[in-house]
Amino acid sequence: MKNVDDLIESAAELAERGLSKGEIADELNVSRETASWLVERSGSAPTPEPTGGPQDIHVDWSAIGRDSARLSHVGAAMADMLSKHGEEVDLTIGIEKAGAPLATTVARELGTDLGTYAPRKHQWDEGDIDEYGGSFSRNFAQIRDRECYVVDDTITSGTTMTETIEAIKDRGGDPVACIVLADKRGIEELDGVPVYSLVQVIGVGSDE
Repeated sequence: MKNVDDLIESAAELAERGLSKGEIADELNVSRETASWLVERSGSAPTPEPTGGPQDIHVDWSAIGRDSARLSHVGAAMADMLSKHGEEVDLTIGIEKAGAPLATTVARELGTDLGTYAPRKHQWDEGDIDEYGGSFSRNFAQIRDRECYVVDDTITSGTTMTETIEAIKDRGGDPVACIVLADKRGIEELDGVPVYSLVQVIGVGSDE
């Protein structure tokens, strides 16, 4: 995707398919506020100038995601960054949707079991997101009394990663470290858990 018009068009297509704004945010690797802004403008013609919109960065990693070999190589790099935490960790949790295939490759590299977590934002369209709840899939490994890694594709605000860490602790698990492809905030730790990234995206020249 090259510009805001492309993102608006993609947001419109995803909304027409019935995805919530939270799911659209996940698909486009943007914040919920940005997803709402894009959806609201998707019915406008011509497209308004994006002045006054949310400050955000779109990360398009589809060149990796559509190729299993590339995905495996990236997963190996992520696993290498996590391996410093020793051999006691026996579970890798992927945050759905995009974090799950990455977590699969990481789990294979490190020889751990695999779990997945669907964050509350996937249900969110409007209003207070705290009214919703996330969930772990029963089709994958259980969490209680296990040390684990947490894997996702991007960190935009850190809210979803923090939610996942809290959910793991609530289930009796021990999140040891988190890793993402791209971190838009330069976050080094969340809730006492170290966070690693292959790429940090740093905005320059912002008033914020």
